[in-house]
Amino acid sequence: MFRIAHVSDLHVLASTGVELRRMIFNKRITGFANVAFKRARVYRRDFLIRVLETASTSADHLVVTGDITNLSLESEYEEAVALLREAARSTLVTVIPGNHDIYLPVTLRERRFPFHFEPFLGSDLPEFALDLPAGRFPSVRLTGPAAVIGLSSAVPRPPFVSAGIVGEPQLEALSRLLQHPEVVRRTPVILVHHSPFDLRVRWEQLRGGLVDAAALREALQPLARGLVLYGHHHERRLQPLPTRSGALQAACASAAALDHASPRVRAGFNLYGLDEAGTVRTLEARVLAPDGRGFETHALTPSGSPT
Repeated sequence: MFRIAHVSDLHVLASTGVELRRMIFNKRITGFANVAFKRARVYRRDFLIRVLETASTSADHLVVTGDITNLSLESEYEEAVALLREAARSTLVTVIPGNHDIYLPVTLRERRFPFHFEPFLGSDLPEFALDLPAGRFPSVRLTGPAAVIGLSSAVPRPPFVSAGIVGEPQLEALSRLLQHPEVVRRTPVILVHHSPFDLRVRWEQLRGGLVDAAALREALQPLARGLVLYGHHHERRLQPLPTRSGALQAACASAAALDHASPRVRAGFNLYGLDEAGTVRTLEARVLAPDGRGFETHALTPSGSPT
């Protein structure tokens, strides 16, 4: 069985503290307020370390679907890279950015995300990748029966806005990539930070969803099977994504370090098992126990809750 571990929304807070001089007069001041009054109390570094250690030793490939950092600070990038390098000692690691990783326009212009996370952004078919400020996407790792395809939906937004967009050029490149023989003979596993679904009214989608979710779903219509893995919502979800010739399974992972009473939300990772033919055989959540000492195994169900 080929196993893919899925973690998301690490929201790494650098152990060296917050760089106040880098937050004045920009969006980071609202993010800092969230850290000071909420997030720092519920995101636990010890939980994150335990999750990454267990996920990396449980799978053939570890994927991280964005929001690796919290405020896109240099110290956060450095701390996150150190944690991922340790995980990469045990397995292949692939990452994509989330909106918190591209927090400000200057972060995008200076290409800070690809500068720091370059070791985890490689592609086996680089000719399909566009040279975007967030990195070279779409990326693809051809591993076992899977073609793990990374997309970037992360763009800087004003305060209190976290919406993402994949964009037409990247979607066109994705459509071409999905026709490559090495991808066709494998099961596609699509990574994107924002949800491919959004049934909210348009203004709410523009504030916090994937602006071109419908266009992404259309690009995936030729596929008969596969996975779409995402984060952003900080809770475990599973939902079929119908296509013209079958259906994909779209799964959301919770925040990897989150201390919460509900097993649907609490820190952990998702684990997907594919057989040699690429058929998805298992979809599970490994949820950290409330005391942080072990993991509980729950089946992911289409209702959205682990059982």
